[in-house]
Amino acid sequence: MNRLQADFLLLITALIWGTTFVAQRDAAGHVGPILFVAVRFTLSALVLAPIALWEARRSEVRLRAADLRGALVIGACLCAGCWLQQIALVTTSASNGGFLTAVYIVIVPLVAWVFTRRPPRPVVLAATLIALGGAWLLAGASSGGGWNRGDLIILGSDLIWALHITLVGHYARGGARPVFLALMQNGITGLASLPVALLLEPFDVPGLLAVAPAILYGGIVSSGIAFTLQVIAQRHTPSAEAALIMSLECVFAAIAGALLLGERLSGAAWAGAALILVSVVLVEAGPLLRRARETRVRPVTTAGEAEG
Repeated sequence: MNRLQADFLLLITALIWGTTFVAQRDAAGHVGPILFVAVRFTLSALVLAPIALWEARRSEVRLRAADLRGALVIGACLCAGCWLQQIALVTTSASNGGFLTAVYIVIVPLVAWVFTRRPPRPVVLAATLIALGGAWLLAGASSGGGWNRGDLIILGSDLIWALHITLVGHYARGGARPVFLALMQNGITGLASLPVALLLEPFDVPGLLAVAPAILYGGIVSSGIAFTLQVIAQRHTPSAEAALIMSLECVFAAIAGALLLGERLSGAAWAGAALILVSVVLVEAGPLLRRARETRVRPVTTAGEAEG
């Protein structure tokens, strides 16, 4: 898989995650947030289990103890991030949830710097600041200039999401099996959430039935498919740049919120969405221009060698 194909998978991931905010917002009005997370990720783990078994039989990669430890830490990050996100969506909109989650884009380059000991490219830093400004415009404009409890909870979860994205990139480039990681992190999140939900929230069967479509979409499409695509794609895209592409989830969340929930955005909010899109184009332009230069230079070099 080349870089362009990997980035396209990240774009699909962002689309799925952005539209999932609508499902999460709908579920927040019917069942407890931890119960929704528990059912959603347990379903995802059950769907992924046979695929992970097929992957294990076909793959030549043997899991190491470090792979298991990494999967446990990534699963813990996913669990904590999903808890905070779903709790926040009880009191904030799907649009705001998507916008404010995207603030992780400014944290990921710093976390990745710690792990890789390599500073991000200047264009990535510039694009990160542009995207952060876009997210600020989106969130501030859509919330009418005010911040509620849910908004602040999501902002607090951004450090967890930044760590999750960085760890997934580190794990994926280590060559471990992607479906195994998706299964592990979804299974950990589901199993850890279930006892907490049973202790703290009512087991509302009618509520669960009412949000069955949201559970199916969140569990199979978002948790099952999108998180697996993320792992596959981050083998080929650096974490900071992957975060910028995936931050488009906030734009997709805005569009889905407007179309399906009747949430409306101002001109300033759409300007913020445009800034985030510009930041992604900036990051993508570098590798594309580099490949174009290499394509132009290669025939010239070959001709020179032939003449000599």
